[in-house]
Amino acid sequence: MRVTDLARRADTTAETVRHYTDLGLLTPRRDPHNGYRQYNGVDLSRLRFALKARSLGFTLGDVRELIEESEGGETPCPRVRSLIEARLAEVEARIRELSELSARMRAAMDDWSRAPDCHLGDGRVCGLIDSFNAESAAPR
Repeated sequence: MRVTDLARRADTTAETVRHYTDLGLLTPRRDPHNGYRQYNGVDLSRLRFALKARSLGFTLGDVRELIEESEGGETPCPRVRSLIEARLAEVEARIRELSELSARMRAAMDDWSRAPDCHLGDGRVCGLIDSFNAESAAPR
């Protein structure tokens, strides 16, 4: 199957197929008559695997390592478990950071709703930001 056929069967874009091919995750053969890339069922399985792995937070580097491990006759499942555990910790930490940022932004919006707009002639850029006290807006 060609690039567009593979993309359609995996519910992705031809650009994704080309990118994954350029990275070596997919290994099509070249049609000797026209030079087109020809993908097979293994490529479709790998592409679906890569897309699912990406949806779970795995990097393309992770995907490559997992494919190589599998091709080497080893099961990558223990590595998958450890990687997802690490990624989950990273995501949860990021969620906490974003939640704190959201609280600061809401506090700023609340403070600024009562403040006048003004042009400062003393070298400061924006009095709203200068007046914001991040410590008082920190979640308790």
